[in-house]
Order: sequence, then C-alpha cells, then structure tokens
Amino acid sequence: LPHTQEYLADASKIEGLSGSIHKYCMFRHCVKMAARVIQTDAAPKAIGPYSQAIAANGFVFVSGQIPLDPGTGALVAGDIKAQTEQVLKNLRSVLEAAGATLDSVVKTTVFLKDMNTFPEMNEVYASFFTANKPARATVEVARLPRDVAVEIECVALTKQ
Repeated sequence: LPHTQEYLADASKIEGLSGSIHKYCMFRHCVKMAARVIQTDAAPKAIGPYSQAIAANGFVFVSGQIPLDPGTGALVAGDIKAQTEQVLKNLRSVLEAAGATLDSVVKTTVFLKDMNTFPEMNEVYASFFTANKPARATVEVARLPRDVAVEIECVALTKQ
C-alpha cells in the first residue's frame, strides 16, 4: 500500500491511538491515496458534480447510469427494454475504461420508476450478465434524473 510506512511513523506519534483506530486510519489514508477518477467519452458525461466512476484498491464504483446516448447526450427513446439496454451499455463502457468488465461486477443496484416493469428490465439485464450473476438490489423510486424509467449503478473488481 502506498505511503504505509510514512503513515505508520506519523501515526505512532499520536498518544493513545488504539490498534483498531490506528488500522482504520491507516486504511482510510491508503484508500484515499489509491483512488483515481474514471472518465470516458464512450459513456455519457456526468450531469452533476460527480465522477462516472472511482477506482480504489482493486474496486471500481460506477455511478448510476441512465439511458443517455453517449454521442449526443440525448435520452434513448423507447420502452423499459430499450432504456435498460442503453444503461447497461453505458455501464459496460465505464467499466472498460476502469479496466473491468461486466463479468467482474460484484454488486448492482437497479432503480426503477415502476416496479411493474421489473420482468422486462430483468430480461435485458440477464442478457448482459450471462457468466457472472452479481448480487443485486432493485428498488422502486418516485423519480429518476431526466424522468427516465431505469438507472443502474455497480461495484466491480478491477484487474489492478
């Protein structure tokens, strides 16, 4: 881990620092040092003050993707199937920019505007996650950005 020895030397100067707090502080310090911002033109630009993804210590945390065309920034027209397909293509592009793939995803969160569309979303979702079936939570929400029908975020392992 980068700078661990330097941090240990600095932390040892603090009186009364218990072992568990020391380990937590060391972990937080190293995570902060190892984080990098992921950005790619192959996925829609962030529409707010956040990153497309952050890679840290062997993981990539991908921000929620919505069905925007990365080339035009326009919403993809169509039903929940068409929107889910575009969302997953966007996720795949961000993952690839981080050195990961859909096969390395360990957790997804799906946000649906209407839970009645779950079967159609799930059909498309299953076609993208054929070899790997990550842990998943699916929730219905009152509203999503740009009034889309679906948003998906994920956490994946990186090759680094």
